[in-house]
Amino acid sequence: MNYIWEKENWTNFLWSSENIIDSLATARKKQGIILGKGDTLELRELSSLLAEEAMTTSEIEGEKLDRESVRSSVARRLGLPTAGLPETRRETDGLVQVLIDATANYATPLSFETLWGWQAALFPTGYSGLQKIQVGLWREKPTPMQVISGSMGKEKIHYLAPPTTSLQLEMSRFIEWWNNQNLQLDGMIRAAIAHFRFVTIHPFEDGNGRIARALTDRALAQDEKTGKRLYSLSSQIIKEKTAYYDILENSQKGNGDITDWLNWFLQMFSRSIDASLMTIESSIFKNTFYRILNDLIITERQKKVIDKLLAPYPEEFKGGLTNKKYVSMTKISPETAKRDIKDLLDKGILLKNGGGGRSASYRLNLDMAKD
Repeated sequence: MNYIWEKENWTNFLWSSENIIDSLATARKKQGIILGKGDTLELRELSSLLAEEAMTTSEIEGEKLDRESVRSSVARRLGLPTAGLPETRRETDGLVQVLIDATANYATPLSFETLWGWQAALFPTGYSGLQKIQVGLWREKPTPMQVISGSMGKEKIHYLAPPTTSLQLEMSRFIEWWNNQNLQLDGMIRAAIAHFRFVTIHPFEDGNGRIARALTDRALAQDEKTGKRLYSLSSQIIKEKTAYYDILENSQKGNGDITDWLNWFLQMFSRSIDASLMTIESSIFKNTFYRILNDLIITERQKKVIDKLLAPYPEEFKGGLTNKKYVSMTKISPETAKRDIKDLLDKGILLKNGGGGRSASYRLNLDMAKD
C-alpha cells in the first residue's frame, strides 16, 4: 500500500476549486452568522462551548473525561465561580489549557516548543493509559507508527505514518508553511489542510488527533481574528466519526488530490455552526430566564427543580412536573411539595397542564423569557 507522504513533494496538494466553491460559500455564510453572535455571548456561554470541545475531542480518541472535572478546569481557567465543582484533574487541566492557548494566542507564531508543550500537557504523567510514552518530543521509536482497528489477531491497518527519521524535516516544513505570512490561501482551506497535513505526519507517539484539532481551531481563529471559541468542531466530528476516519484514510492513500477531504471538512464546519447556534440560543434563553428569576424570591430547592425543568430546553421536561416528581427531586414531604408548587404557580413561574388531582402536572412558563 502506498501512502501520500511517500510521494515526492507530497504537500503540493491538488483540489478542484469548482467542486468546493459551494461548500466554501455556505461555510463562509454560516461563519459570518456565528461571528455576529460573538459580542452577545457571556463568559458562561463561552465556557460551555469550551467544555464541550474538551469532552468531545477526547471522546473521538476513545477517552471519556469526567464532565464535572472538565467544567471545574474550565471555570478555574476562565475565572468563573467554582463553588460546588470538584477538584480538577491534571489531565483535564492540561487539555483545557491547550484548547484555550490554541485560540486565545492565535496570533503567536507556531513553533516546535508550542507543539511539544501541548502534547506534554495532554499527558502530564508521561503515560497514555497504562503505557509509558514519550512526551514533549517527536516520536523516536523505530517501530512503525500505525493506525489500527480490530481485536488482537484481526487487526486492520488503516494508515502507516512517516518514519521517525523524516519527522524533523517534515515538521520544519510544516512550521515554515504555517508561519508563512505571504501564503495566498483561503483561511478555511488553510485550516483544513493544516489538519490533514499534521495528522498525516503523525509526529507524536500519542495525542496527534487532539493536537490536529487544536491546530485547526487556531487556524480558524487566525482566519476569524478572534480568540473566542464560538463553536466546537469536535462535537460535530464525534457525530460523524466514521466518515471522518474514512475520508482521512482515503485521502492519505490517494494521489494528492484532497478535494473530497476539503469538501467534507467545509460541510462538517457548516453543520458544526448549525449545532452551535442552537446551543448558543438555548444558553442565551436560559440565562435570560435565570435573570428574571433573580427578581423573584424562591428557595434553593425550588431553584433546583427549575434547573431540572429547564435543562432539556428547547425540549420540554418529559412528562411534565408532578407532585411526586417534586418530592423525588427535593426529598421533602408531599404537603411541602404542594406548597412549593403553589408558590411557583402564584409567581407565574409554573403553568398547569391539563388534568387535576394526582394526575396534575406542570410546566415552566417559558414565555417569561421571550420577547
